[in-house]
Amino acid sequence: MENQDEKFMQEALKEAFKAFANNEVPIGAVLVHNNRIVARAYNQTELLKDVTAHAEILLITAYSADSGMKYLEDFTLYVTLEPCAMCAGALKWARIGRIVYAADDLKFGYTTLCDKILHPKTTVSKGVCQKESVQLLKEFFAKKRL
Repeated sequence: MENQDEKFMQEALKEAFKAFANNEVPIGAVLVHNNRIVARAYNQTELLKDVTAHAEILLITAYSADSGMKYLEDFTLYVTLEPCAMCAGALKWARIGRIVYAADDLKFGYTTLCDKILHPKTTVSKGVCQKESVQLLKEFFAKKRL
């Protein structure tokens, strides 16, 4: 499964690069079902002037609208940064089956508040492509400070 996780996280990183190119915090996500990407998203808080327009929220909303499904028990979310508490709450209500994230978010990640926010059946893996995700975030915030 590790090779699959890396493959799909690379796709999430492509989304994060789109965010970076659009002057958004570079976080990207893909939603996978039966080893196939069914939705993609990246942060768009600046573009949409919406503080809730995180990659995870946009992805859940788009997929649910397109598919008519509100529960995602058999799906895996790949995201380049640990979800915040808002996104973790949305993922709980969506009953996401599995979350794979690249890098910990030591300031705003859901585990800084409570690691029990997620649905009890959700499994979590972390650290897949961590180096690439952290590097992109560092580059983005270094550019912002200039």
